[in-house]
Amino acid sequence: MSRMRQIRKFLVLIVIGVLLVATKTPYQLVGPGSAEDMSRFVTVKDSDEDDKGSFFLVTATQMVASPLLFVYGLLNPNTDLLPRQQVVPPDMDIKEYNEFLLRWMEETQELAKVVALRRLGYEVPIESDGVSVVEIGKDSPARGILQPGDVILAVDGQRVFLADELVSSVQLRPVGDPVTLVIQRAGEEKEVTIPTAGHIEAPEKAAIRVTIRTLNWQPVLPVEIAIDTGEIIGPSAGMMFVLEILNQLDSRDLTAGRLIAGTGTINLKEEIGAIGSVRQKIVAAERAGAEYFLVPQENYNEAKASARKIVAVPVSTLSQALEFLSDLHKIN
Repeated sequence: MSRMRQIRKFLVLIVIGVLLVATKTPYQLVGPGSAEDMSRFVTVKDSDEDDKGSFFLVTATQMVASPLLFVYGLLNPNTDLLPRQQVVPPDMDIKEYNEFLLRWMEETQELAKVVALRRLGYEVPIESDGVSVVEIGKDSPARGILQPGDVILAVDGQRVFLADELVSSVQLRPVGDPVTLVIQRAGEEKEVTIPTAGHIEAPEKAAIRVTIRTLNWQPVLPVEIAIDTGEIIGPSAGMMFVLEILNQLDSRDLTAGRLIAGTGTINLKEEIGAIGSVRQKIVAAERAGAEYFLVPQENYNEAKASARKIVAVPVSTLSQALEFLSDLHKIN
């Protein structure tokens, strides 16, 4: 009988272990990822390869939290536990969301090529079919006005070619002000007006709370540039892609021989936008030995509070990032 009790206890422990590991909670665990040399991902034809320093692409990891990971997240100061609905749009599952982020990464890469080459004086025309509506958020003011599959062609009378342009145009107004869109639905164009709401992650910014993507866009590039980030997805490396492209096309070493990490979206106006998981990315950059961390102005306070060894540098525009890099040459 004693042996049977031992077997039962063993089986109970196995079941408990499986439940702790395999059961899913409604939370996502966000932790530090890696910091990778940008030159591994970006290749510019006939580029200068004599640079001594490096730009780093920094990531955060994200996974569904099991009960065991949930406890780990509570105890680890470098991780965050976020409600799933705060991370993944309510009308998407994880697979659909990751596919959306993959497309967003692809768009970010193309956008970075355009921004970098235009900064160097090249003409880079953009072709697209407009901005497609993918999902309407649960609390979106666009519910009943827009539909998935609608194609947005213009904002307040201005033609838009990229999802990024649409976001930037909406955010120019105070929260609550309406935005007028020209959309195409079932082959017909119509004009609609939508009141704005606060962005879910940044309530002070105007948004219409819809998931969008650029439809069939392609820049006409005068220089051959290839970017391959493998399984890394999302838009937050935009600024760093631009800096790496500029560095490879410039005979100077823009890094001034330093190890420089950073994060931030970028748009056609060269504005640097806020991102998530700053604390985790700071940790990843410090582990890689980076000396400086370029961070969007809106994320600076969190970055500064999280930094232990690395120096957080706030930037709002590409020009500010380049000015900082220029100043590093004066220090050397």
